[in-house]
Amino acid sequence: MSDARQRLIFALDVDSFEEAQAWVARLAGKVGVFKIGKQLFTRCGPEVVAMAADSGADVFLDLKYHDIPNTVAKAGLEATKLGVRMFNVHALGGREMMETLVAEIDKIAPRGTSGRPLLLAVTILTSSNDETLREIGIDRPVAEMVPRLAKLAKDAGMDGVVASPKEVGLIREACGKDFAIVTPGVRPTFASQDDQKRVTTPADALQAGADYLVIGRPISAAADPAEAADKIIAEMQAALDDA
Repeated sequence: MSDARQRLIFALDVDSFEEAQAWVARLAGKVGVFKIGKQLFTRCGPEVVAMAADSGADVFLDLKYHDIPNTVAKAGLEATKLGVRMFNVHALGGREMMETLVAEIDKIAPRGTSGRPLLLAVTILTSSNDETLREIGIDRPVAEMVPRLAKLAKDAGMDGVVASPKEVGLIREACGKDFAIVTPGVRPTFASQDDQKRVTTPADALQAGADYLVIGRPISAAADPAEAADKIIAEMQAALDDA
């Protein structure tokens, strides 16, 4: 089940180095990638990235950069130097921001080299829906905005997007098969939806064309997290075998 395992990203949504270290020790070999977000990185910094990478797993640095083009590009360079497998920016930052990032990464880690991370763009957060977009002045629905932002990211040279599994088909239609899709908002049948509004199961997400699945609470809140990870991986592998 190594293929499925490499596609499973566990969200290290904790607030201390010690907690992160405990989860990495518990799930190393069970998941392929550990996601480090704003809370943990703000508290612990690059040290926690190195700790997770030392386990043999890859790291998804989930900081969602969104700033002027030069600032995002410089932040992206530092993320690349940390050796992470992937990191992300907000596609709503625009084409120039993403193109500037890509150009700077090309200088130190050209496409095709082992040190180049996947450059991902966040389309619309999985906690958002049409009403959320209207509140901030976007009168187009999620189903229209997601493929539009994904196509913008691809045209800017990004490698893929972070998007709800509900929109995977729309992204594939807009961007083709050689474009990475990382999907949060994935919930196995044994877990609750929590605060995610646009969710689906691991099998459905992979069958729709997702490349990586981000899963946190269905594993961390389980009575036996390692067993929960194994169950999710088995479901993922079955879906991949049927593809």
